[in-house]
Amino acid sequence: MKNTPFTEKHIALGAKMAAFAGYNMPISYTGINDEHQAVRTNAGVFDVSHMGEFILKGEHALDLIQRVTSNDASKLTAGKAQYSCLPNNEGGIVDDLLVYCIEENKVYMLVVNASNIEKDWNWISQFNTNNVEMHNISDKTCLLAIQGPNATSMLQPLTDVDLVNMKYYTFAKGTFAGVPNVVISATGYTGAGGIEIYFEDTDGAADKVWDAIFATGGPKGLKPIGLGARDTLRLEMGFCLYGNDIDDTTSPMEAGLGWITKFTKPFTSSEIFAKQKAEGVTKKLVGFEMVDKGIPRHDYEIKDAAGNVIGRVTSGTQSPSMQKAIGLGYVNTPFAAQDTEIFIAVRDKALKAKVVKVPFLS
Repeated sequence: MKNTPFTEKHIALGAKMAAFAGYNMPISYTGINDEHQAVRTNAGVFDVSHMGEFILKGEHALDLIQRVTSNDASKLTAGKAQYSCLPNNEGGIVDDLLVYCIEENKVYMLVVNASNIEKDWNWISQFNTNNVEMHNISDKTCLLAIQGPNATSMLQPLTDVDLVNMKYYTFAKGTFAGVPNVVISATGYTGAGGIEIYFEDTDGAADKVWDAIFATGGPKGLKPIGLGARDTLRLEMGFCLYGNDIDDTTSPMEAGLGWITKFTKPFTSSEIFAKQKAEGVTKKLVGFEMVDKGIPRHDYEIKDAAGNVIGRVTSGTQSPSMQKAIGLGYVNTPFAAQDTEIFIAVRDKALKAKVVKVPFLS
């Protein structure tokens, strides 16, 4: 099991640790609900250094990205980022990812899920027929996400980069807490605002940045946050989690990700997705709220009023913000309309729920 450069910090803070994607990661410190509310109302720090980062360089770098991703990366200019996915050849999803344009048409950074680093690298590499320079910098890259409505103002004293006015899905490179060449972005996975910082752990940079963040933000209520609250925060926003809500068997059209599926260029499975767009899909990912008391969990069956199985739950939790149980799941398309009554099979009971619009939090 791998450690991040911050593992000892988490243990010293009393975090509950567990294996996640091959890493020893903090699940919670003071409790998921407490940490969740800290991010929604103030600010919190997530260690997400387990994520993967690839650098693609060269005159054919954009061509390669265009061939393997569903979104249109040609729209990106330097300092902008984009959410996208890597479709497989059968209409499923290899992974979802972020594409950062560092130098237009020449240098890009791809940020991929921790559990898929090797899979994604191998997938992209097989399409690299024009000698694009590829570097897997995952093991040497630290990544902290400081999220919450007060995160940017709290951390502004640590950098000359204008954090407070940074637009969503943009980034800048600058000095942060005295560490040079830090990539600072605003692509949050919590819906609460904030930034992410990418930097190399050289000359004690990890300790220096972590300590500076808490020296500056700690007196203002900044808290360390584990992966448990990261999951409840993203679910309230209806954000997909790879391996739960999207995978090799689900298409972006089924997952409500048609907006990252652009037919302005050919890419793997683009013909399949175009057909799905034209003809419709047989199942759709929907959000739902529980009407009866009970918490939906991954892989629970979804049924209609007659007891027929019409889908399955992909993510579910008790929402700390809403004080009600919510979930995401795939259902047969006739049951995907808002306010449709569905039933979640919890043990031997069929508990009533209704389809609602996502994000759950407005």
